[in-house]
Amino acid sequence: MTGDRADRDRADRADRADRADRDRADGADRADRDRDPAGRARSARPRDGLGRPLPREATGPAGSAGAVERVPDDLVLAVYTALRPRRATRAELHEWAERLEGHDAHRTARFVREAADAYEERGLLADA
Repeated sequence: MTGDRADRDRADRADRADRADRDRADGADRADRDRDPAGRARSARPRDGLGRPLPREATGPAGSAGAVERVPDDLVLAVYTALRPRRATRAELHEWAERLEGHDAHRTARFVREAADAYEERGLLADA
């Protein structure tokens, strides 16, 4: 039984080598692949400025069709600060959530609203 397995392994290696030879003969060389400088495979799918994949119908980096809008850094920092315990009232957190939705950051806005509920339950909201 081990002889059969060894024969299959040899045949598999030979098949792989034959395919690699055919690929090289067809011009499909390793240099044609999309690789980064370290040799790791890259996806040709368009990505936004942060490296996140864009929808498949997008044509390029942020600003093109289907691009993801980036939330301004100052808004992110302000929301982060407001989410610290006793820094914002419930109404203020809801205002921040509305501003986030204006940048299509719906998940983050939902998180801020949920945080407002949790902070209220735990007594972590600022005094009005």
